[in-house]
Amino acid sequence: MNRTTVSTPLRWLAIACAAGAFLLTACTPSQSSSAGQAPAAQATPTEVVAAPVVSGKPMAYALFAGGCFWCIEADFEKLAGVVAVDSGYTAGKTPKPTYAQVSAGNTGHTEAVRVLYDPSQVSYAQLVDYFWRHIDPTVKDQQFCDVGSHYRSGIYWQNETERTIAEASRDALISSGRFTTIHTELEPSSAFYLAEDYHQDYYKKNEMRYSYYRLSCGRDARVKKLWG
Repeated sequence: MNRTTVSTPLRWLAIACAAGAFLLTACTPSQSSSAGQAPAAQATPTEVVAAPVVSGKPMAYALFAGGCFWCIEADFEKLAGVVAVDSGYTAGKTPKPTYAQVSAGNTGHTEAVRVLYDPSQVSYAQLVDYFWRHIDPTVKDQQFCDVGSHYRSGIYWQNETERTIAEASRDALISSGRFTTIHTELEPSSAFYLAEDYHQDYYKKNEMRYSYYRLSCGRDARVKKLWG
């Protein structure tokens, strides 16, 4: 028997399996990639209150949690009127958490995004509606393949107007009969901590790995099933 003929396919199968195991890792950066070489730096705290003025126009911030922040950041950056999106942590008790601390599930924080938007182009109500349609509100402490309280979904309002809009939107979804229960938490905003630099725009910096992760996690398939 020709040993080379038998061993070559097996060798390629082993390589493929190893690559698959590597890529199927949850919302966690590769430690062998350039993006994953960053030290365990503490996140930078940012209060979600005063948005900057851009080109002479006042902007506003909105704060959401929709599972892996790589994905929800990518989703919001596609929406017209959104100027920028930052990945970070919020709604927890630990000041200046690191990604490792948040991932361990002991900080109370959830992976979140801070959306900078132009209110003259897109309203807060439209952001909330867009947010719902990019998450799975039917599960608790989970989004798609990522499980744990640090992957819980949430809308974090900054004032009574935002609170009213968010609660009315949630109640309308339940009244519509689409969902009997919604586990997405609606809470007042608290300090937002910017995630480490290698998490920002991860979907652009690591396009292949991000795309494979998103596909294997079943995010888009589940969203389509829920929302059509």
